[in-house]
Amino acid sequence: MLTRWTERLFDDQTAAARLAALSVLALGDLQLLHPPEGVADWALALAGLAACLAGIRAPTAATATVSGLLVAGDAIGTHVGIPLKAMVAVALFELALRGRGRRIAVGAGVAAFFLTVHAMSAPSAEVLPVLFRLAILAGVPLLFGAYLRLTRENARQARERADAEERRRRSETLAARAAERTAIARELHDLVAHHVSSMVLRVGVARHVLPAADARVRQVLDDLHDSGSAALVDLRRLVAVLRDPAQVGGGPFFSLVDRADLPGALEEAAARVRQTGLTVRTEIDQAVAGLDSVRGLTVLRLAQEGLANAAKHAGEKAEVRMRARVAEGTALLEIVDDGGTARHGHERGDGHGLIGMAERVELLGGRLAAGPSGRGWRLYAELPAPDVPAAGDVVAGAVPA
Repeated sequence: MLTRWTERLFDDQTAAARLAALSVLALGDLQLLHPPEGVADWALALAGLAACLAGIRAPTAATATVSGLLVAGDAIGTHVGIPLKAMVAVALFELALRGRGRRIAVGAGVAAFFLTVHAMSAPSAEVLPVLFRLAILAGVPLLFGAYLRLTRENARQARERADAEERRRRSETLAARAAERTAIARELHDLVAHHVSSMVLRVGVARHVLPAADARVRQVLDDLHDSGSAALVDLRRLVAVLRDPAQVGGGPFFSLVDRADLPGALEEAAARVRQTGLTVRTEIDQAVAGLDSVRGLTVLRLAQEGLANAAKHAGEKAEVRMRARVAEGTALLEIVDDGGTARHGHERGDGHGLIGMAERVELLGGRLAAGPSGRGWRLYAELPAPDVPAAGDVVAGAVPA
């Protein structure tokens, strides 16, 4: 705390304020405590003040000038010795605060010479006491200025070390994340994509070796083949993103569907659920195509998960209604099923579907509600615009009005 205070008080940004305060103190001393007795006194005092103020930019020259003026005052018999000594102390402080090595040695040596000459002008009985007082006058500002300079340099070096350590940690974190992404991409490519590709190939063979198969069987096989092929495309794009997010251009958030194709992707997700026997009615606002890639991908994933849960848990002949729209920049998604004739129940089970949806919504500062609605189930999500703050909230068993 003290280090920050001293840095702010004696840095270049506060130089003007320090100059103003020094000028006020010096002029007050000349007016009230040690008033000059003539024009020569005023000229010498004001010249010393000007040199002292210049010490912020040229401390070595200022120290030599003010010390020389003290000796000149002795030569012409002025009566401003005390104010000039105070100015010498201020100049020596600025010298120790801003100078280094040889500059401090030269300035302090010149000041010591002139102060010694000034002491020798005193009566012989007072030479040693005057030298002692002048040594204190010169030594204390030099030591105080050097202490402040070293304190500032140590603080600066500590900040530089902290910044370097932070950059190193950040670099190591990025490297670890890149290695982890590469490992995941490799497993996806070598394991998951391999098996999915194998399944797509076998379904394709089955379609050819069963030419007389029932139309419903062929429809199921065609659907499996199309779904597997789409999954392979998504896997390849996901592997590319994991290996080099910058190359794909999505950063930590990326979309596996173009924003303009989002309405079509939502309709396609509904069409896949219709193939399971459920009736799915959709109301999709074309404005969802204007959502940013992050919210657009989140809407698609929520819709896919919500529809998949309806297909899994709703009973036979269930009717599902999905609405996706944009209101004042906020994306709204609602999926409701009526439970069907023999509702299986939407128990949470051991899956991570609801948890994953909640995490996606919370990450965007949105709101998710999932719970019973009559005999069925309702999923409702709000994803605010990026510049609209909203507290993340996940409610299970309670559905907003």
